[in-house]
Amino acid sequence: MTTTFPDISISTDRLVLRALEEADAPALAEMMNDELVAAWTAVPQPFTEAAAHTWITEYAPAERAAGRGIDLAVTEFLTQRLVGVIQLTKTNWRVRSTELSYIVAPWARGEGYASEAALATAQWLFGDQGFERIELRTAADNTASQQVAQKIGCISEGVLRGACIARTRTEDGGWTDLRTDFIVWGLLPEDLEGVDDQMTEAGYSSYADWS
Repeated sequence: MTTTFPDISISTDRLVLRALEEADAPALAEMMNDELVAAWTAVPQPFTEAAAHTWITEYAPAERAAGRGIDLAVTEFLTQRLVGVIQLTKTNWRVRSTELSYIVAPWARGEGYASEAALATAQWLFGDQGFERIELRTAADNTASQQVAQKIGCISEGVLRGACIARTRTEDGGWTDLRTDFIVWGLLPEDLEGVDDQMTEAGYSSYADWS
C-alpha cells in the first residue's frame, strides 16, 4: 500500500499547485505575516524568511517523506505568483483520509482561489489517490474559511468545543491567545456531485488536471 504522496503538480484554468520551492521563501514569509493568517493559524509571529526557508527545505519534505501529508504552493498560471498554500496533514492511509487546510495571501483574496485550489486538491485525492474522506477544521468565527468549505461541498459535522487557539491583537499591538471552537467539516467523494457546475456558475474554474 502506498503511504506517501507523490511529487505532484495540479492545474486548473487559473492556478498551478506544486511543491514549495526555495524561491517562494520571500513571498511565503510576507503571506504568513498577514493579520488574518496570524489570527487564525499557529504560524509564529513575526514569520521570517529564514522560517519560510526551513518550512520549504526541511518541514515540508519531512512531512511528505513520513506520509503525514503534503504542502503545495498555489500559484497563478499566468504570472507564476505565489497566492496561497494548500496543506494536507494527519493523513491516515488505512482509512484513506486526510485533513485539508488553506491559506490565501491578502493580495489574492476575493478571487475564489481558495475554493478553486481546495476543490482541485479534493478531485485529485478522490480521483487519483483513492481517498475516501477529507476533513477540514475552521475556527468558529472564521467565516471566510467556512464559506470555502461550503463552496466545495463540505458537510458540517459538528463542533469541537474550546479546541482551537486563535489570536487577537492586544492594546499594545502584540498578540494574545483566544480559545474558541472548531467547526468540523467532512467531504466524501459523493459530496462533489454538482459542485463543478456551481463553481462554474459562480465564475470560477472547476476543471483540474494533475501530473
